[in-house]
Amino acid sequence: MATVSFDKATRVYPGGDKPAVDQLDIEIADGEFLVLVGPSGCGKSTSLRMLAGLEDVNGGAIRIGDRDVTHLPPKDRDIAMVFQNYALYPHMTVADNMGFALKIAGVNKADIRKKVEEAAKILDLTEYLDRKPKALSGGQRQRVAMGRAIVREPQVFLMDEPLSNLDAKLRVSTRTQIASLQRRLGITTVYVTHDQVEAMTMGDRVAVLKDGLLQQVDSPRNMYDRPANLFVAGFIGSPAMNLVEVPITDGGVKFGNSVVPVSREALSAASGKGDKTVTVGVRPEHFDIVEEGGTNGALSKDAPAGLAVTVNVVEELGADGYVYGTAEVGSETKDLVVRVNGRSVPEKGAKLHVVPRAGETHVFSTSTGERLTD
Repeated sequence: MATVSFDKATRVYPGGDKPAVDQLDIEIADGEFLVLVGPSGCGKSTSLRMLAGLEDVNGGAIRIGDRDVTHLPPKDRDIAMVFQNYALYPHMTVADNMGFALKIAGVNKADIRKKVEEAAKILDLTEYLDRKPKALSGGQRQRVAMGRAIVREPQVFLMDEPLSNLDAKLRVSTRTQIASLQRRLGITTVYVTHDQVEAMTMGDRVAVLKDGLLQQVDSPRNMYDRPANLFVAGFIGSPAMNLVEVPITDGGVKFGNSVVPVSREALSAASGKGDKTVTVGVRPEHFDIVEEGGTNGALSKDAPAGLAVTVNVVEELGADGYVYGTAEVGSETKDLVVRVNGRSVPEKGAKLHVVPRAGETHVFSTSTGERLTD
């Protein structure tokens, strides 16, 4: 087992002037499950490949334990990688695929068989050891690829979008298996995905990247509750956080026909940047629906409180429902998502008046995107 350190690690591809990964700084604890997440082209797979030794490091350093592995070849790093496309040998049995790396390393047959059988038992693959990969389902093949990594007993597991070829239901069950398996084995794991739900449900910590730059690294709960900037706020969470630019007013911000209280520190920080507006973030579950005639902080008694949302689509999920609607904010039309009770969903075309719940708003600088609230 080992810690992993990215120490201002940078990768610039030949012919490129902008780094694909720019001074990545992360300390990964021994036995930790860290997920790198972000949109396509953000540098997450490049970061993983730098750790694996498959990409050159043009600046900074990478350490596994107390060894500097920045310029070591992949075979000397004591890592095992699980790829998106399984990369199994079609002419070999499951057992031969799982034990191939040990065979190349010169381990005797009895030891290989023992390790393969132990890994197969963990992964529920015992009855498939004599089959060829073509006789297995996608989920079983992915477990064989994981078994091949496990038998090597590496210091670090690297996983590059290993579930993206699986169907939705299998992806959910397999991610649970991977997370519980990693906790049982206690092997430091760096996992890459573009799926933020996968990241939030699997990782001890999540690192969000954008354009090669680390935006935030934190536990899933802290990242959900306290996103560091507008990008993380809009990326983490499903459905995504609603982000609305609103004017600053006395004691808070003007949200439709209501004033939503905001801390004095946040407002003075915005003013210090010269902003006349702030961007307020509200999760779909943190809106209160105001009944007709409700005041709830309304600026005018003649108009209902809050922001008027026209219902365009309703997703009914049983216990919950999600309203996808539009609202007029200033001179712009904004898309908003509001969670409603699954037993009393509004009709398409109806109007809802919504107000952010007190203490559940996130305030960001409109000019820099930085978080302003505690």
